[in-house]
Amino acid sequence: MSIFGTMKTAVSGMNAQANRLGTVGDNIANSSTVGYKRASTAFSSLVLPSTQGSYSSGGVETNVRYSISEQGGIQYTTSNTDLAIQGEGFFIVSDPNGSPYLTRAGSFQKDSNGYLVNTAGYQLMGYPYGPHPPAAVVNGFNGLEAININDFGLISSPSSQGSFPANLNKEATAVAAGSRPSDNDPTASPLPSISFTNKSSLTGYDHAGAKVLYDFYYTKVGDNTWEVTVFRQDQSTDGGFPYEAAAGDTLVQQTATLRFDPNTNKLVPGPLDTSTTPPTGSDKQIVITDPNDGATPAQTITIDLSEMTQFASAFTPGKGIIDGNSPSPITDVQIGGDGVVTAVYQDGGRRPIYQLALATVPAIDKLQPQNGNVYLPTNDSGVVTIGFPTSGAFGQIYSGALESSNVDIANELTEMIESQRVYTANSKVFQTGSDLMDVLINLKR
Repeated sequence: MSIFGTMKTAVSGMNAQANRLGTVGDNIANSSTVGYKRASTAFSSLVLPSTQGSYSSGGVETNVRYSISEQGGIQYTTSNTDLAIQGEGFFIVSDPNGSPYLTRAGSFQKDSNGYLVNTAGYQLMGYPYGPHPPAAVVNGFNGLEAININDFGLISSPSSQGSFPANLNKEATAVAAGSRPSDNDPTASPLPSISFTNKSSLTGYDHAGAKVLYDFYYTKVGDNTWEVTVFRQDQSTDGGFPYEAAAGDTLVQQTATLRFDPNTNKLVPGPLDTSTTPPTGSDKQIVITDPNDGATPAQTITIDLSEMTQFASAFTPGKGIIDGNSPSPITDVQIGGDGVVTAVYQDGGRRPIYQLALATVPAIDKLQPQNGNVYLPTNDSGVVTIGFPTSGAFGQIYSGALESSNVDIANELTEMIESQRVYTANSKVFQTGSDLMDVLINLKR
């Protein structure tokens, strides 16, 4: 047995406990850090070859582990851009150089340039929202970009679809042919006398974000049969007929035919077919074609009429809904559990602008921690997989909430006391070995 070996073993034990105390110190220091994952020290023995009559003391090795996969508690805040993940997944963020990282620290706020950054200065990344919802690139960070709210300030989008349900009075009097809104003809002489059953209006938006009012005329033309005719209001004559386009403009005038089942008083199933006698089916929508803003191709707005009814009750227009918005600054940003970032404009308009993606790896606890509470994939952690919140194994995003540290202070204090005691015991081994060396040296005197 080597006395020097025993002293080295004691030094190995003290170094191991120092490492353990280091992780405890980090955990306590970051007990209030958003999304922090506790570190721990694991020990393994180091054995040296021994003979039958002589034992060679070895030592102890340490391995630092991170409980990255362990969920922290969810704490609610007052900021819409504070984000927490319940379940598996990491936010994808980037540093000022554009390098991607993974993090659970979701304390994001808009900086002076419009980027959503967390307290460590990392920018939140997502897929830009186009005419259609984006698709995730499963095995890479391609297509992701730093979310910038300022890029979407003061923008407009043209109307393209909507719905306008109503109840039409079954007992209304039919209007004779030749005097219906669909007979509007500003070139006729004399002008036809137009009659209709009911009227309502709906606001849309052109490509420049200007508001455009469309007049809807509902006209009973026969038993269980109605016409819906749409005009552009600013083409009316003193608020009525005839509707006539100004020089260089195009007259907006479209008509749909509604046929109701007398048993259900709802639209007859199937598309309208006027080639049969009597006609079958019914128009379920009306498409407004309006080229007057000069855009190419011309603006088309599809209005859903499938919820129209015909009961013996007064004309009752339902809630008209149409998309699009006028130029307006962003006043707020809302983030849903599915990761869709929606801009809320001053005029009440809403528009999806980004889709957040989440990332994960097969061995989460093998990720490599970096400064700022972010992680990098390693060979041991496996290949990064990217997907959307609430899909597959990915968790749900909570807006206005933060994931707290998973550090248990009581456990850390217990670890600290134990580490102190074991460190002291190792120092006693070293001191005893030193005393034995003094005895050996004194033998020579």
